[in-house]
Amino acid sequence: MALAGIGVRGVEFGVEFTGGRVVQYAADRPVDADAARAAVADAGFPDAVVQTTGDGDVSVRVKETGDGEQREIREALTGVAGPVAVERDDLIGPSLGSELRTHALLALGLAVAAQLLYLTVRFRWTYATAAVAAMTQDVLLVIGLFAWLGKPADSVFLAALLTVVGYSVNDSVVVLDRLRELRRRGGGTPLTDLADRAVAQTLPRTVNTGMGALFVLVALAVLGGDSLADFSVALLAGVVLGMASTVFTAIPLAVTLETRHPAPAPAAPAPRRRTGAVV
Repeated sequence: MALAGIGVRGVEFGVEFTGGRVVQYAADRPVDADAARAAVADAGFPDAVVQTTGDGDVSVRVKETGDGEQREIREALTGVAGPVAVERDDLIGPSLGSELRTHALLALGLAVAAQLLYLTVRFRWTYATAAVAAMTQDVLLVIGLFAWLGKPADSVFLAALLTVVGYSVNDSVVVLDRLRELRRRGGGTPLTDLADRAVAQTLPRTVNTGMGALFVLVALAVLGGDSLADFSVALLAGVVLGMASTVFTAIPLAVTLETRHPAPAPAAPAPRRRTGAVV
């Protein structure tokens, strides 16, 4: 479903990655964020990203770069905030946006590669592959969700995605580490039974941690306004999917890989020679 969303709907990149214009206005009085967004949307820019501060500054990010469009946005803000003055006007060209998009994808790829390398050294390549596979699944599902919802993938979304990467790997590592401990003292217990036991023993910790994060993220999504809504939605999806992928993807894949490629048995110690005086 996620891949279908990416393939059919496509990922809509934000202004930072496609090029556009970022203008910061200064108003005489504090501006309500919802009122500013509604005014800019009514002016013909429903996809604009509008953020406000408590001291009257309003930041508007749009794909349109013409001066005429900027005058229309300024007039719309004047209607809800009074006279506004331009404090900063940054133009992001298509080449710069493409470069930023490339760097963002490179950062995401390096994060995945670094996780795989660390887990391979810390555990075994079988456990590392299972954890990274679950993490990749979570990332693709979050991207697919944003594709279906038509939300832009901007720098805030990238920050949320990297947070999902860390959370997903951490959750998988906790369960896989418990599985490794159980194997060490499990004797002849089948690996599948040990995996079920590892999930059961770590499930309360996983649920408690996830619920604590969910309460905060729901509060941000409801009370944080549009500027934090996308960030909260991405993290909400990542937390829920991360808990599910650990149980339904990481653990079964680790068991399958460990069954097909078991770790070599440790070498038996060499017999000690007895030394003594010959009578």
